[in-house]
Amino acid sequence: MTEQTSGRRVVTNMSLSLDGHYAAPDNPVDMRWVLPYAITDVARDHLTGLWQPATTALLGRVNAEGFLGFWPTVIGMAGADPRDEAFARWLVDTEKVVLSSTLGAAPWERTTVVDKPTAEVVADLRATEGGDILVLSSASVIKALLAADQVDRLALTVFPVFLGGGPRLFDDGLPAARWTLTSQQAGEHGTLALVYDRVR
Repeated sequence: MTEQTSGRRVVTNMSLSLDGHYAAPDNPVDMRWVLPYAITDVARDHLTGLWQPATTALLGRVNAEGFLGFWPTVIGMAGADPRDEAFARWLVDTEKVVLSSTLGAAPWERTTVVDKPTAEVVADLRATEGGDILVLSSASVIKALLAADQVDRLALTVFPVFLGGGPRLFDDGLPAARWTLTSQQAGEHGTLALVYDRVR
């Protein structure tokens, strides 16, 4: 049984290669390997199921710059998939918390920049009213929350490619934990969407 420690769940979402990496070894910000799979029905439906119950997006600075630079441009884009446009509108309209020690002020609307340890920020957010706290593909944030055992729902999309190296999401030394598989979907091109809940 999954027991919640508070009313707000921390939900993390990350795309992984079949050999366990979230970025290529030579250029970590080059995500072209993800694109053929991210536009599949299973990947889009997976993301929709994650953001709909969420009222806060938690992002690291680098990911915030990428997400918030791109997604608002999808709104009203000719030929945009309705699921992509709906996610873009949610991202623009929802509360966003960006973890950064270098940003002085948020260049985006409805965004708070915080320079505190990740687990402290999540504890503060858990103490407020709202829906899920969704961490969108920010590896440094997800790693810190896994190390602090603060992830309630772990969502992964696994793409059938080997990157042959690069950073991994699951470092050695994480706290021992049990997870239950709550959702699994296979889709086009071998895309696999998995959702695990922390058993406490």
